[in-house]
Parts: sequence; C-alpha cells; structure tokens
Amino acid sequence: MGSSAQRSSTLTTNVADLVDASANRPEVSLIDSMPVYVKELIAGGAAGGFAKTAIAPLERTKILLQTRAEFRSLGVGQSLNKVLKNEGFLGFYKGNGASVVRIVPYAALHYMAYERYRCWILDNYSSLGSGPHIDLLAGSAAGGTAVLCTYPLDLARTKLAYQVVNTRGNFNYGMKGVHTQISYKGIGDVLSSVYKEGGLRGLYRGVGPTLTGILPYAGLKFYIYEKLKSHVPEEYEKSIGMKLSCGALAGLVGQTFTYPLDVVRRQMQVENLQPSGGVKYKNTMHGLKYIIRNQGWQKLFAGLSINYIKIVPSVAIGFTAYDAMKVWLHITPQQKSQRITAS
Repeated sequence: MGSSAQRSSTLTTNVADLVDASANRPEVSLIDSMPVYVKELIAGGAAGGFAKTAIAPLERTKILLQTRAEFRSLGVGQSLNKVLKNEGFLGFYKGNGASVVRIVPYAALHYMAYERYRCWILDNYSSLGSGPHIDLLAGSAAGGTAVLCTYPLDLARTKLAYQVVNTRGNFNYGMKGVHTQISYKGIGDVLSSVYKEGGLRGLYRGVGPTLTGILPYAGLKFYIYEKLKSHVPEEYEKSIGMKLSCGALAGLVGQTFTYPLDVVRRQMQVENLQPSGGVKYKNTMHGLKYIIRNQGWQKLFAGLSINYIKIVPSVAIGFTAYDAMKVWLHITPQQKSQRITAS
C-alpha cells in the first residue's frame, strides 16, 4: 500500500518535472529550423513578387510603349488611360502572372548566385581585393545565371502583355491586322505554342540582348550601390532611407546605360505577333541598327521615362517587403553575419 503510494508520488513528480522542462525549453518551430539561406530565398522571392504586382500597370504600359506603334506617340498617362478604357482595370495586370512567376525564382537565384560568385572570387582570387569591383563581377555573373534559368517565363510575360484585346466593344481600338494575330490564353499556352513553333531555341528568342543588357546592368547596380554605401557616414549606414536612395540611384544609372538593349529584346520577343510578320533581327547589333535606321534612335529609349517612374517605388516596396519578411521569418542580423562568415 505504502509502496504503491510512493510509486504514484514518484510518477506524479516525474510528470510534473517533464511538464516544467517542456515549458522552460524553447519550442523549435518549422521557421526556426530552416537554414538561414532558405529563409532569405523565401523573403527575397516574396518581396520580388509584391514589388512586381504593385508596379504591374507601369510595367504593362512600358512594354506597350516599347513594342506597339499606336502607343509610340502617347505619354505614360495617356497610355494608362487607353488601357483602362479599352481593357478595364484587369488590363493593367495582363502578363503579371507570368511576371510574378518569373520574378520569384529570378530574385532568389540572383541573390544566391551573387553570394556564391562573390565568395568564390574572394576565396580564389584574393589578389583582386574585396572592393565594389568584386560586386561588379559577381553581380554580372549572377544576373546572367538568373536570366538563363528564367528567360522563357520572361518571354511569356512579354507576349501576354503585348496582347491588347478589347473587352469593351471595339476589338482592335485603332490597330490594323489584329485579327491575324495569335491570341494566348495563359503562361502555359504561350510556352507550349512557342515550343511547338521553334523548340527550345524559340523559348530563348531574344536572350542575346537580354544577356548583353543584364550583365552590365546587374554588375553596375551592385557596384554603384556598394560604392555609394562606402561614402555614407557610419551613423547612417543602417538607415532604410539611405538604402532606398542608394538602391534607387544605382538602378536608375544602370537602367539608363542598358535600356536600348531592353527595347531590342522586347521587339525580338514579339516579332511573330506583329502584323507584318517575319523575323527582322538576326542578332542584337542588327536589331540596334535596324531600329535606329527605320524608327529613329529615340525609339531605343521608348518607355524609359516610365521605367524611371516605376523603379523607385519598386525598390522601395521591395526593401519594405523584404524587411517585413525577415522579421516574420526570424532572420536576425547575427544569423546573417554568421552565414556570411561561414561561407
């Protein structure tokens, strides 16, 4: 009897100790168990998706300014009004699904590749030093890697955004030969149609000017950003406003220098959708010369103003969303510094 009571008391004590230990032991959640680089991939991808969706109306209008003759003489405001009048509010987001699907893996790959290339250069070519020029090299290589992995999705986004089917009555609202153009239903339809017509090569139509543009753009963006930060007083280094300003300026400078290549890329992507049909551009240089000779050099900068307008809010939203995701995913500065050191 006494022995039974003693065993019961011992069992009660052990259970109580177990409960107390469980209460005092910090609970390891799924988020906390993730490697830091996985958290940063998720945060970067989500931030990229949020930013792209927020500026989708400006992105769609930019593509129309770059590729459609009937939009060439219109300004940003008039182009936005034309899309709203003829396609409704959802017209602003045509092609955004493909854009978001592309930007999430693109942003993740770009960031991961940049970190990996940078560490590889520092580890294997220490004689080069560790200044912003390393960011120029790593950023360029990372941009090329990300583009090659996600380019078909960018092609699909452009083709979907190029379509201007009118949902409000007048089908072509001033365009000639629109009835002969291909109409795509979605991302999958674009990719399958393009693959049937031209195979893998068709899916990468326009990748030449894309790579030619992204290599200097991505490199310049990282280089200018790091260079500007190196001149910022120490007390302002962690300021969000400072990061936004440096990032926006870096993006603006890089975009200005490489924008003509973006125009050539867009036109190569939609050549088979234009009323005249046929292939115009043999390569990047041929495309640049053709546009200058037949459309004027100004066409190489069509839509640049809207790029300036969209890049600042894009950077701002991207930084804000990324910081919010880092808090939600429990990414601390200490973890980040440990990861970089370990690398």
